[in-house]
Amino acid sequence: MADKRFDEATQTETVGHEWDGIEELNTPLPRWWLWTFYACIVFAIGYTVAYPAWPGISSATQGVLGWTSRGQLAKEMDEAAAARARTVASLADMPIEELPQHPELMRAAVAGGSAAFKVNCVQCHGAGAAGSKGYPNLNDDDWLWGGDLQTIETTLIYGIRQPGEEMTRQSMMPNFGSDGLLDAGQIRDVAGYVLSLSGKEKTSAATQRGAQVFADNCAVCHGENAKGNRDLGAPNLSDAIWLDGGSKAEVEAQIHHPHHGVMPAWGERLDPVTIKMLAAYVHSLGGGEEFAAPVADAAPEGEDIAEEAAETRE
Repeated sequence: MADKRFDEATQTETVGHEWDGIEELNTPLPRWWLWTFYACIVFAIGYTVAYPAWPGISSATQGVLGWTSRGQLAKEMDEAAAARARTVASLADMPIEELPQHPELMRAAVAGGSAAFKVNCVQCHGAGAAGSKGYPNLNDDDWLWGGDLQTIETTLIYGIRQPGEEMTRQSMMPNFGSDGLLDAGQIRDVAGYVLSLSGKEKTSAATQRGAQVFADNCAVCHGENAKGNRDLGAPNLSDAIWLDGGSKAEVEAQIHHPHHGVMPAWGERLDPVTIKMLAAYVHSLGGGEEFAAPVADAAPEGEDIAEEAAETRE
């Protein structure tokens, strides 16, 4: 006790060492901290025994529990694959038109379709499916062939103007100018009339002449009021939505020598469930229709074509 020295300022015992007049106070760690530290040591030893820990020359110690992060990942992947397999089986068995009656399965289909869209469709329709010149916007409610689930699925399966595919969607607009069916003045007049339907050109003598040209040459496919014909893939010309451009020059060019795009027949490339999921995703983008919409001003020839196609598919 006589050898003990206390710091005058704090009255704390020193450890008895001095360095250049500097002494260390004897202030032990709190007891709770020491027990926590000892517990951590015990835990660390137990952990290295139970789990892989110490590296060796070619591998690490395996641990008595036999656990590995790779094994855990494989287990989780297997569980996910099993859950996915159940979903895929349910989608395979369910007619696509019944999907909306099963919200959970519909959500799974949309999620799967979103992934498939990024792989197969963004190259033409864009990451947001907004399309571009010559490639349709899939977010709006303007459809050439129809926007209900079953119709979208059919379009995906057989494609549009797919060479070698008997059931592909076909719509071939005549080359009114390059084949001499209309002269330059008639093309100019009918282009003006078409633009006037959506308010992009004022009514004039030229558009009145164009109305007659339209009635004689275009109404058979597009309908008397130009609302289109989904049986023939003929677009609605009165809504100011244009696939190949809506300027006067672009409309005239399309009438003179129309551009005919091609969409692959995905039925030859993707499995039926993936196509079903793609259809569900496209339908969910904002323009999907609950049921097949009635065809406006369908020509008798269009009805015959639709009936023949339906009988062939059956």
